[in-house]
Amino acid sequence: MGHENNRSSAAHYRCIGVGVGPANLSLASLLHGRPEVPNLFIDRKESFTWHDGQQIPGTTLQVSQFKDLVSLADPSSPFSFLSYLHEKGRVYHFLNARFDDVPRREFRNYLAWASRRNENVAFGETVREVAFDDAANRFTIRTDRRTATADNVVVGIGSRPWIPPQGADDPGATQFHVADYLERAHGLGGKRVVVIGGGQSGAEAFLDLISRSGAELPRRVSWISRRQNYFPIDDSPFTNDFYMPSHADYFYGLPREQRHHLNTRHILTSDGISESTLREIYQAIYVHRFVDDNDDLVALHPDRDVFDVSPGAVGGWEVSARHNGESDSLEKFEADVIVWATGYRPAAMDFLAPVADRLEREGDELRVDEDYAVRWDGPADRRIFVQNGVRGQRGLADPNLSLNAWRSRRIADRLIGVRSDEQLASFIEWSSKSAPRDERWSA
Repeated sequence: MGHENNRSSAAHYRCIGVGVGPANLSLASLLHGRPEVPNLFIDRKESFTWHDGQQIPGTTLQVSQFKDLVSLADPSSPFSFLSYLHEKGRVYHFLNARFDDVPRREFRNYLAWASRRNENVAFGETVREVAFDDAANRFTIRTDRRTATADNVVVGIGSRPWIPPQGADDPGATQFHVADYLERAHGLGGKRVVVIGGGQSGAEAFLDLISRSGAELPRRVSWISRRQNYFPIDDSPFTNDFYMPSHADYFYGLPREQRHHLNTRHILTSDGISESTLREIYQAIYVHRFVDDNDDLVALHPDRDVFDVSPGAVGGWEVSARHNGESDSLEKFEADVIVWATGYRPAAMDFLAPVADRLEREGDELRVDEDYAVRWDGPADRRIFVQNGVRGQRGLADPNLSLNAWRSRRIADRLIGVRSDEQLASFIEWSSKSAPRDERWSA
């Protein structure tokens, strides 16, 4: 639940945050203990959650534990992952465990710990609208519990599960998004299950299903992906330079069409499957096929585009797909249950309706400047910032944990009126830097 001392009304803040996911929680952590920046962060949930419906046992982070809320911006912060381990008394145990990757549930518990120890974070409260009072030169934030004012607003509401139009309008027990996997993926023994989506979430759901035993094992698990194969995440050193601050700034300065091309071309740097997960899947299939003589359990169908889902002739669902490399092909898959691992889309910002016509847009996104402040027709010293909502302008790292702390530092600096020193730039020269003619030819 939220912190009760945040229930006062008519308060004024330098900054009010809407939403408390990893993005705004990072900023709240960096601003904690800064009396010159009175702040409040509000979330409608009753307590902190982070993909709780996908916390399948054994799943791990795809990024380093140093990419926590604060470490890459302020290593001395008491809100770091190391501080969490130390306070819990488990630093040595964590070191001795030698995890190749941090268990995702452990990282989720760390995030919840950071939210609980910050008195400027309030849960169980819904922001109804954000308006701007030109006469008072401040934002007015109305929630279901209070009205407060602020010089700046930081929106960090994250994304929502997305199921394509061919999916069920009202997902339930037989069709659901992977975000609800832990709640709904029960009683699947002896059933035909189709997993749609070739990213990490689809892989984790598929692996969990084929790893069940006895009466819990489905009769058949089909895995359909639009991608040409089940591709691993590109986690190599130079590829990871895409997830450095210097590249984020370079990306921001590119033409819109080029930014879109780069995001599409390099999607596997953020949405590929962990090699360890792929290995576990392959080994599990091997055992089913060659050791247990269970030839009919697993069906792999990459390079297929699902274009229709309709009720089956004898119950369940009929999934229609077309092979992307064979235009005249048509395949149908029978399913009792469909798991949609089809990603997320930015959540709606309806609470910005009172100021929506004053905010600039770029396609489906709010147009932001180099510090993630939305460009608008209001005063230059009053801003709405957007976290985790401008991938088209800031690149694949925007919804990723990699630049979470750096982005929050950028926003915090803007609020405070300073500019922190940046880390050294990438080894890679992303942009051309033509020297003056006399320097270029002097050698």
